[in-house]
Order: sequence, then structure tokens, then C-alpha cells
Amino acid sequence: MHDHAVEGIPISGLLKIFLDSELLRLSFVLLIKENNKSVFHSKDNILQMTTKTNIPVSLKVDGMTCTNCALSVRRQLEKEGFTNVDVDFASGDVRFDTTDQSLVARAKSKIESLGYKVVDTEKPEGPKKGLSLIEKKFWFCLILTLPLVVAMFLPFDFLHDDIFQLVLTIPVFAVGVWHFGGSAFRSLRAGYTNMDVLIFLGTTAAFVYSLTGTIYQMGHQYMFYETSASIITIVLLGNMLEQRSVKKTTGAIDELALMQKNIAKRLTDDFSGGREKIDEVDAETIQPGEAVLVNTGDAIPVDGQIYWGQGPVDESMISGESLPVDKQTDDKVIGGTVLVSGNIKIRATATGKDTVLAQIIELVKNAQRDKPKMQNMADKISSIFVPVVVGVAILTVIGWFFVAGLEFKDSLMRGVAVLVIACPCALGLAIPTAVVVGLGRTAKNGILIKGGSTFDKFPVIDKIIFDKTGTLTTGNFMIKKFDTFHESRENVEKIVYSLEKHSSHPIAKAIVSRLNVKEMIEFEKIDEEKGLGIKATGKDGNIYVAGSYKIASHLTADDTHNIYVLMNDKLIGWLDIEDEVKPRAKEIISFFRKRNIEPILLSGDRENRCKEIAAEIGIEKVYYEKLPEEKYQIIEELSAKHKVAMVGDGINDAPALSKAFLGVSMSDATQVAVKSAEVILLKGNLQLLKNAFSMTRVTLRTIKENLFWAFFYNVMAIPLAIIGMLSPMIAAFAMVVSDIIVVFNSLRLKTRKLS
Repeated sequence: MHDHAVEGIPISGLLKIFLDSELLRLSFVLLIKENNKSVFHSKDNILQMTTKTNIPVSLKVDGMTCTNCALSVRRQLEKEGFTNVDVDFASGDVRFDTTDQSLVARAKSKIESLGYKVVDTEKPEGPKKGLSLIEKKFWFCLILTLPLVVAMFLPFDFLHDDIFQLVLTIPVFAVGVWHFGGSAFRSLRAGYTNMDVLIFLGTTAAFVYSLTGTIYQMGHQYMFYETSASIITIVLLGNMLEQRSVKKTTGAIDELALMQKNIAKRLTDDFSGGREKIDEVDAETIQPGEAVLVNTGDAIPVDGQIYWGQGPVDESMISGESLPVDKQTDDKVIGGTVLVSGNIKIRATATGKDTVLAQIIELVKNAQRDKPKMQNMADKISSIFVPVVVGVAILTVIGWFFVAGLEFKDSLMRGVAVLVIACPCALGLAIPTAVVVGLGRTAKNGILIKGGSTFDKFPVIDKIIFDKTGTLTTGNFMIKKFDTFHESRENVEKIVYSLEKHSSHPIAKAIVSRLNVKEMIEFEKIDEEKGLGIKATGKDGNIYVAGSYKIASHLTADDTHNIYVLMNDKLIGWLDIEDEVKPRAKEIISFFRKRNIEPILLSGDRENRCKEIAAEIGIEKVYYEKLPEEKYQIIEELSAKHKVAMVGDGINDAPALSKAFLGVSMSDATQVAVKSAEVILLKGNLQLLKNAFSMTRVTLRTIKENLFWAFFYNVMAIPLAIIGMLSPMIAAFAMVVSDIIVVFNSLRLKTRKLS
């Protein structure tokens, strides 16, 4: 069939396929090269392979204040056998997969056994007022710690009294035991050692040493109460600042979520007054099919279709384009976008979790579960880092006291400094914060990245393959030539119109819109075969076919036309279609060529048209007249030696998109649930491809910078602590500073320039 048959699937069937993962698995023929043979996985085989399905679960957890908390919850759930566990302490989101819904109650129980609270999302508690728990702990400890620190600089006797200092330190140490000790105990019970183990050991060592000196009246050289209290207070300060700053990294997602919280003006018939009645209601209560009024400046509350009125709509939150889009009757609108001027009435088509905006938010949240490869490395280092540091701290005390002959109090303080300075908090923040900011920025600009691993993959591609129609071209087709044979022009137009009416491809839509046909042929049966064409049997007994040259190759040697029309296996006409290249296509191709990434054109269209477009925009390598399975095989062959990105429409290119190292879909906003691509460019904006590539590069660079500072800090600081150049208090402060540096470096991604 002509190019559009390769890509066209009726839109009603498309949505059903893409929104039903089981049907998706059954909808494509999986061609796998095995000993040079193609193996077809039958429906029965696929069903057998997918019998045991994972159920995604999402919980809201209150009480998590830092990466340690998140790590405790994640390790506990993984220990219980749950998979794909992702915990975000900033948002309180806990996500995991299970094969048994009944086990969710057990997961909640295990989370609450760690000291956290699972919140009922059906009954939200509303915004909390006043200080958070971590802030209360910090301010309480600060008030009691300040006199202990001031005593180091002032000569007042009461400040140096050991009983006075003990009385001030006990409440602070109790908070430390509650906060850090509780976290350390829970981690040990879960079978691993987290960062709070180091803090707890350090503060406890200083406190017990000082308490022993006080009990046995051993003198001021045994008083290190200020060390124990100040470590607790400074690290609490770090936790508080970390919590506040990390919450800023989720700002983009929060802004998208706020767009969902709208008031809708619902329209109902007032039978007593004979006119429409307007009720202001929560947008979440609107049901599909209900009518809604939208006035100038209002955010459109739900996805819908205009049945009255017109006006420009700001869709920047979906497409990244700042210019409003003019909308009129029968046009679709997306919830969360804003009516700039005018008045419209819409019929709701999707509400709640089914809206485009809800799907975007869900995609962004799910993307955070898929970690970059470097995250695995950081997790492995963190898992062995704490036990190693404890060992180094013990050896530091032993070495200085027994080998170097240093006083025990000085040896102990150096060991405590090692424990505190070595906390790998910055390492735990380095990657997640950068990924969250990167995902948020791209989502706000009309780019959906469906996994953190995309930040690893996109920057290293060396070939990028483009589909033609709707990707490099606008899809605004014109009928350049229409020739008919043996039948009247009117009759052939009616045949073509009736056949193409059953396709949603841009070419088919263009033909239907440009043919002035009032009467359609009634069909008893109609089939569409990718790569060949549309075939139908009319109620009059005639067999009609419209498609590529392949359907007419036995009837004519002229292969230069786009669409051939047959009736009862007799050639009755052909059409030439002209499609224009997207305005910035040449610029995008040049962008990738300058970065040593080879652009390739892969299409089902005719040779001459593919080569014309390739020459116009600067592509040298062209594959033309390729069926979907041939596209898949080409991607497979290239992927054996190269890191290949495939850019397509996300519909009939699904097998090729899935096979590529990286799949990019030029998707319409109403199809954000497409499952075959890892990057979705909303509204088919080709310029976003350049932005997506640049954003992933900048995010990857930020991740590497964060990891450098996290590693550099520990590598440089631990030796200084061992030789006594860092006191425990300075070590605690330095640790907090390293955390804040990493978080703020990630926040720079919000405004960082793209190359």
C-alpha cells in the first residue's frame, strides 16, 4: 500500500490497542531472527508468557525526611519480595509492583513498622500548617546546643560546669537517639547499614565518653558534650535544608498537578426556565458526556470537544509552544490548557485519571522509577560504604591511641570525625535530584521522557533514523494529480473517498477533505493490510482496492504514483500526493550531523519522493518502500553495531521504535499513552527533538558533576579527619554543605542553557 497504509490504523482501534496492554502484546507480530528464520509468537504462546502479571501499587507515606528514610522503606519492601520499588521522600510517593493485591496490606504494615505513616489518599488531610517534625526537632536542639557551643568562647564558670552541660545535652541526645538511632536500628533490622548508623555511633561515642568523665569526675578533658549535641543539631539542620531544597526539584510536577485542581462550570438544562443552568463544581466530579462552559482566562477543566464557540487556547504546558492555538467547533481541547479569549462550550470526553494531563503526570512519576545506570553504581557503593567507614573509624582510634601514643580523647575525636565526615548523603542525592529536575523541565516543555535510563541513552546515540510522513513532513497533503481510466472521474473519486474514509492516516484525511463527494459506497467487508492497501467488497458485489504500486504492479509498469485505484482487479485511476517538509527539518538534521550523529530516512513511501526530501534537508542515507517488518529488520541490523534512535509517529512504527536503542515518538497530545517509545514529543513538534537531546545531555552532565562532588568530598575529607585536621563539629557542617551543593547544582537544571 502507499505510505499512509504503512502508518495508518483507524483511530478508534488505535486508542483501544494502546490503552490495553494485553491487546498491545497481541497486536504486533514479533519477528525475531533466529538461525536466519523468522519465528512468530502465537497468541497462545504470548498469553502463556504473560500469565503472571505485575500489579502496580502507589502509596503516600508521611514522615520521611531524607534519603535514608527512602532507602529504609525501599530495602524493607524489596526484602518482602516486592519488585520495581521506588521511594521518593520529597513527595512521599512509594511505588512498587506485586503479583498479589492482597499483599498490599502487608506492605503498609511493614512501612509503618519502620516508623512512618501510610496516608489515605482517598481522604486527604489537607495542607499542614506550622513547623514540620524535622523543623521542630532542629529548633529544639539548637536552643539547647547554643550554650554548649558558646562555652567554648566565653569564660563563665556555669557554662563549663559538667552537670550544666549534661542537663542541656541529655534532651538533645534523646532527640538524636529518636531520630538517628531509630533510623539506624530500623536499617540494621532490615539487614543493611544506612548513613544514620555513622551519625548515631559518632554522637553516642562522644556522649558516653563525656558521661563517663562526669560520673567519675575525671576533669574537663573528658567533656565533649558540645561535640555530641552540635553534631546532632547540625545534621538535623542539613536534613531540614535537604528536605526543603529537594522539594523544589519536584516543582515542575507539582505545577502540572495544580492544573488538575480546577473549578468547572457545568451546564445543565433548566426545564423550568427553559434555558441552560450553570453550576460551579469541582472538575473531578464532571463525567464524560457532560457539558462545560469555559470563559476567557479559564483553565479548561477536562478533556473535551467544542460544540459551541471558538477562541485561542494556550497549550504551552502540553506542546511547549508559547503561541496560542485557535480552536473552533468540533476541535478537541485538553484539560489544564487555558482559553486566552472568547467563550466555548465543550462536551467532556475524558475526566480524572483518563485525561491527557493525568497521563502526563503519571508518565513523569513512573519515569522516576527507571534509574540511570549510574544509580546502580551509587547504590552499590552506598551499601558497602558505611561498614567500611565504621572499620576505618575504629582503626583510626586504635592507630592513634595504641600505635602513635596519642591521648585517648584526641584519638576518639578523630574517629568520631571520620564517622561524621564520611556520611555519603551527597552520594544518595546526586542522581535522584538531577533526574527529577530534568524530567520536570522536559515535561513542562512538551517532552515526555518515560524513564531515567533515557538520560544514559540519548546522549550516546550515533545514528538517528527518521520516519517521513508526520515526522519530517507536515502531513498537510495536497492532491497534485488525479488521473482516471475506464471509469468516470466522479465514480473513481467516490471509490477513493469511500475507501480512505476508513483510515486515519494524514494522507487519507487530506484526500477525504479535498474530495467533494456527497454519496459513499456501502461496503459489506473492508480490510486494511499494512504495506499493501485498503480492500473492500461492496454490496454491489464489486471489489475495490486503493494502495501502493504493489497492488497494481501486474497491471502497469508505471510506479511513479502514490495511490493506485483498482476495481475488480482492473486499474481505474491513480493519484499523486504532495507533502511539504517541516520548516525546521533541515536545521534539526544539521544539528545532529554537527554532533557526528548520522541521520537516516526510513519510509514506506516511493523512492523518488523519499530521495527528494532527503536531498532537500541534508540526509544522505535513505531506505524507501519498506514495510513495517522490513523497518524492524533494518533497525535490528543497525542496532547490532550502533546505538540507534528511531523517530516515528508511534503508531505503525511501534515494532521499530521498540527495537531501537532509543525510541522517539512524534505524538499527538491525545496519544500520550503510546507504549513503544521512550521519548514522546507532544504535538509532533520536531524542534522538541533538539531540545530533548540537549536536555538529556545537560542532565547527564549534571549527574556526573554531582557524583564528582560527592566522591571528591569523601575522598578528600576522610584523610583530613584521620590526621586530625577536622573536628567533629566542622566535619558535620562540611557534610551538610556537601549535600546542599549537590541539590542546588541539580536545581540549576531548571534554568541551565541548552547547547
